Amino acid sequence: MSIETMQELLIDELKDLYSAEKQIVRALPKLAKAASTPELQQAFLSHLEETKGQIVRLEKISDLVGKKLTGKLCVGTKGVLEEGSEVLEETEKGVVRDAGLISAAQRVEHYEMAGYGSARDFAKTLGLSEIASLLDETLGEEKNADRKLSVISKQVNQAAKRAS
Repeated sequence: MSIETMQELLIDELKDLYSAEKQIVRALPKLAKAASTPELQQAFLSHLEETKGQIVRLEKISDLVGKKLTGKLCVGTKGVLEEGSEVLEETEKGVVRDAGLISAAQRVEHYEMAGYGSARDFAKTLGLSEIASLLDETLGEEKNADRKLSVISKQVNQAAKRAS
């Protein structure tokens, strides 16, 4: 598909985000199970529920733009999730693994923040204020998830240092 308009660019970005969120919903339970720090487990499970809500929000946007958001694979998210899987393969359960999981999860959050920020700005440019507002709500949730992971990482990283 050749993208020629801002509207088409927005739809493409929304499809990418929809694919990303679907992949993340499948990955988060595995991350929660692999984590040993209770706060980290809870953060992953809490974000799983939030991500399900983000999918619902994207489906609402899909209705508003009159386009299905299926049919595209977010290769970027697939890649950062595969990197996260490497952490599971290369570390034993414990605080060192938890530190690696936080790093991997923050890569995902930062990738999502870039996508949601761009999509929100595209929607604003196109005068689609309701869509921009919905995207901004999700962007705020992603930023908050990243902040939570940063707080947890301070404790986990110190524990991992002591365990080494």
